[in-house]
Amino acid sequence: MKYLISFALRFFPRPFLQRVGNSGIKIFSIFYIGKKVECVICTHRYRKFMPYGRLNPRKNALCPNCLSLERHRLIWLYLKDKTNFFSASLNMLHIAPEYCFIGRFKKLKNLTYTTADLESPLADVKMDIHHMPFEDQKFDVVFCNHVMEHVEDDFQAMREIYRVLKPGGWAIVQSPIDEKLETTYEDSTITSPREREKAFGQNDHLRMYGRDYKTRFEKLGFLVDVNQFNQTFSSELKKKYGLPEKEEIFVFRK
Repeated sequence: MKYLISFALRFFPRPFLQRVGNSGIKIFSIFYIGKKVECVICTHRYRKFMPYGRLNPRKNALCPNCLSLERHRLIWLYLKDKTNFFSASLNMLHIAPEYCFIGRFKKLKNLTYTTADLESPLADVKMDIHHMPFEDQKFDVVFCNHVMEHVEDDFQAMREIYRVLKPGGWAIVQSPIDEKLETTYEDSTITSPREREKAFGQNDHLRMYGRDYKTRFEKLGFLVDVNQFNQTFSSELKKKYGLPEKEEIFVFRK
């Protein structure tokens, strides 16, 4: 199974996989029947979660029902425990929307919810993140996860997020980070897909962020909260809910 998922992730575009993958993956969920792990988003239980990843698939990662990953389940718990996301009246922009969130966020009566993406058929608005078609200070909340490593100019993309956020608004912007790197690594001379995959983790990534991820965007005006919420869970709960071992949540406030 892990090799099949690895192959699909490397050779099929993410929007395609999000649209058709759910039905296909549910077929294999019969092999994961059990109650040892629980998805906090869809509440389904399994013997374990499915593997996920391009080069070295991670164990206990993908929920067969809603397609949530470790980072999605962590964000969901953070929203429930540390924010007013599920109760306050909020205007939200969700860039590159994740399948596991879309239907559930749309059902929340407190949210005015807009999804946007350049390619995804799941999105309401087709847009280039470098030039968003929204007026200044429109949104209370912006989600933009695992996008910045793909875009040509991540500073311009973050300027746009800052522009469309209301004063006092906040954004969750997660990206893959290599803690061994002091500063973000970029090299436009690497053009081979195989070499880009080695350098940046995926052949469609343009950079690998380092420990400067926070300070990289603070210069744009954001107040960045590097939240250690993940460390509040025991090892047993991390395994039960399929949470990441070390991931921090980056909350960008205006």
